[in-house]
Amino acid sequence: MTPKVRIAIEEADVVVGYGTYIKLIRGIVRKDAEIISGTMGKEVERAKIAVKKANENNKVVMVSSGDPGVYGMAGIVLEVVAQEKTQVPVEILPGVTAASAASALLGAPLISDFAVISLSDLLTPLEKIERRLELASQADMSIVLYNPQSHGRIEPLTKAYEIMMKHIKPDTPVGIVRQAGREGQEAKVTTLKNLLNEEIDMVTTIIVGNSATKLVNGKMVTARGYDLTN
Repeated sequence: MTPKVRIAIEEADVVVGYGTYIKLIRGIVRKDAEIISGTMGKEVERAKIAVKKANENNKVVMVSSGDPGVYGMAGIVLEVVAQEKTQVPVEILPGVTAASAASALLGAPLISDFAVISLSDLLTPLEKIERRLELASQADMSIVLYNPQSHGRIEPLTKAYEIMMKHIKPDTPVGIVRQAGREGQEAKVTTLKNLLNEEIDMVTTIIVGNSATKLVNGKMVTARGYDLTN
């Protein structure tokens, strides 16, 4: 969370968001502010409520985790505002994405080109996710995997593992970070070959290195090609 975001939340008349994210910020929400929380899958409904409240002359904050423009609510809110032909102003406040937070904990695995792919097939067909993984793996970029696995959704990570093992060396360093930037934060480095042996869930971010990624004092570092001998 950036200082600007914190100020916006502290000054808000209405705070809207997914229940889990609301719990994380409840301590900085004004005592007299209205809090509207909801469940996964009700994103459009929450966006419409937020726009309605803003049209009633309230200062409204729609909460996303990480950055609102990276698998977040920014796009939905902009579309709802356009659909309802309202003139309510929208300001998108950037935050720290899971990719950036996880990378900092692991070392410097994203120092060169990288791809970010969500393994959630709730809104994106699994076939499209698999194609993106296939191309990213062949392109020799570091790969960040969001939403890798839940209790009822194991197949996408298994498929991702099979695809990456076809194109990426099994001993390539892989970073696994849980609860990045939150209480209970954990980070460890393993290899692509051992990926499926780790504890992985929906609050896990996975970073798979490329052919230039190595371990330096236990940290993942993707070399950019600098000559350190001079």
